[in-house]
Amino acid sequence: MLPPDARLFGLIPAAGHGSRMGAALPKQYLVLQGRTVAEHTVSRLLACERLVRLVVVVAPDDRRWPELPVATAPRVSTVPGGATRAESVLAGLQALTDAADDDWVLVHDMARPCLRLADIEKLLQACGPQGAILALPVADTIKQADAAGQISATLPRSEIWRALTPQLFPIGALRHALEQALSKSQAITDEASALELIGWRPTLVEGHADNIKVTWPADLPLAGFFLQQQHQQQQESECWQPSV
Repeated sequence: MLPPDARLFGLIPAAGHGSRMGAALPKQYLVLQGRTVAEHTVSRLLACERLVRLVVVVAPDDRRWPELPVATAPRVSTVPGGATRAESVLAGLQALTDAADDDWVLVHDMARPCLRLADIEKLLQACGPQGAILALPVADTIKQADAAGQISATLPRSEIWRALTPQLFPIGALRHALEQALSKSQAITDEASALELIGWRPTLVEGHADNIKVTWPADLPLAGFFLQQQHQQQQESECWQPSV
């Protein structure tokens, strides 16, 4: 469980251009249910009342982000990012000058607009001293391929999870792990992998399958469907009254 006296910060790396989407503009600015992906995502994190401040890391030449209303929200600040995700996250951590090393940070993908507040709360409750990440156990049989594209092994499905975000860590430890990894030119695809390289074993916390990452063109309408379903579920929950 996140210590009750620990302060919680948020960080969204959004300096990439999302080339796999094949769109004319970065995927965080594509419109989904009448709002940009970025607006949905930032609003989801700001719904967590415990969040002291949210740092959004954008490309230095990004002119679209400052035009969004969420960019000037009271708890939101903006910093320029780097060439890689690890560099951008590190830049965001370095911008948290009012945070202590033993404060905590939630790092979330800008391209995950369907995050549930309930999953954030679950992550905060279930995290261990070495942090935690939202994840999903895989349902499919997983094959390992060799260089020729042939099956070299069938991996034990019970031991394999898909990493999601947010990922939750102490600020000082994450900053140290990223600095170490970057100094050694080690490949970092998420924050947990940086902590793993220094010997940490973060807790896996099962999230919801609708917390998808908008990566390919087909993901955008799917995210729209999930947002609509979540809205409908919320309305049904608010309208339901227990019998007396």
